[in-house]
Amino acid sequence: MSLSQTFNDARTADIALQHLSLLNSLAHSQRFSVSTTVYPWTIDVPRQTMTEAAQIHKLSKQWLNDAERVVALTGAGISTDSGIPDFRGPQGVWTKDPDAEKLSDIRHYLADPAIRKKAWQARLDSPVWQAQPGAGHHALARLEQLGKLHTLITQNIDGLHQLAGNSPDVVVEIHGTVRKVRCMSCTYLVDMSVVLERLRYGEDDPSCPDCSGILKSATISFGQNLVPEDLIRSESAAKQCDLLLAVGSTLSVYPAASVVPIAKQSGARIIIINGGPTDLDGIADAVLRGQISELLPSILPSAH
Repeated sequence: MSLSQTFNDARTADIALQHLSLLNSLAHSQRFSVSTTVYPWTIDVPRQTMTEAAQIHKLSKQWLNDAERVVALTGAGISTDSGIPDFRGPQGVWTKDPDAEKLSDIRHYLADPAIRKKAWQARLDSPVWQAQPGAGHHALARLEQLGKLHTLITQNIDGLHQLAGNSPDVVVEIHGTVRKVRCMSCTYLVDMSVVLERLRYGEDDPSCPDCSGILKSATISFGQNLVPEDLIRSESAAKQCDLLLAVGSTLSVYPAASVVPIAKQSGARIIIINGGPTDLDGIADAVLRGQISELLPSILPSAH
């Protein structure tokens, strides 16, 4: 299974079968920490008692303390405490406004000026510009300072990990960043602040100053391929880590979520921290459910 395979072409079914095959093979391994039942793309984990939850929390802290090469995968849930809504949750952007998903589809964006105008207005009004890193972001920055965090793969485009103190060399922004703008026709690349200023001066669909091409935030939209180098780096990190920490993600979006079964197959422990169930709870060694801003800092190892 390779992360370089994407889910936006005719190979989708074959890749899905590869993931399902891997999940089913893992379901029969001796490393399951809880009894699970595996269905296609959904895994049902029995409700934990308070005693079990406390024990899992204690084990998670010990495993993180013992780990030497940690990979973290973060999703929208780690940024909700910073005031940035997720996409698929009860108050998610796409849950409340299904049409908003079109703003993240490259076909609609390139073909329809009205979609671009709405997308640019959404960028101008985005809560990202006022957001500050939360306790979860700072916890991962601390994990890097302790010398344990090898790679931080984030599905988020908000740049809050770097603001919290994580090194840009450690962070892989698998879905791009909203803090840059690129031209879809040439190599023009600029800070988002430059284009936001143009919007404030009255432009509603700003074009490239070099070639008059269509401008777009440097994010990966539906229908766009992910950056091959980012995919290769993420897969390599997952294969080499001894613990993978999945935080704030439903683990339903591929290929990003693929790093979890890849790490598991390579022998790493898996700890999932999220507000609700994820699609990969059943292959985790520990699942912690609750407020990320409370749970993640609570399992950090102490400085030696």
